[in-house]
Amino acid sequence: MKKGYIVCVYEIIKDENSLKNYALKAIKAVNKYGGIFLVRGNRNIITEGRNFVRTAVIEFASFEKAKEFFYSQEYQEAHELLKDTVVRNHQIIEGN
Repeated sequence: MKKGYIVCVYEIIKDENSLKNYALKAIKAVNKYGGIFLVRGNRNIITEGRNFVRTAVIEFASFEKAKEFFYSQEYQEAHELLKDTVVRNHQIIEGN
């Protein structure tokens, strides 16, 4: 079975406190659905394209589990905390 990944790159973070509150709530949902952070911030080097201020990659056991996580009530409550405080690109991707 192929794994599922959440890939999120932040272009703008307007409120660091909102992001921290989001992260505290979101981590509970990540753990509940068996997600593992592969990338969570840290250093980066831009080799092509634009610089993003933050990147997160979360691995799940399957694409379906990643979808289940994203659409869960637990995650959606966390997601609501980011409203109007970030500009980001977010994808659910099937991979190996």
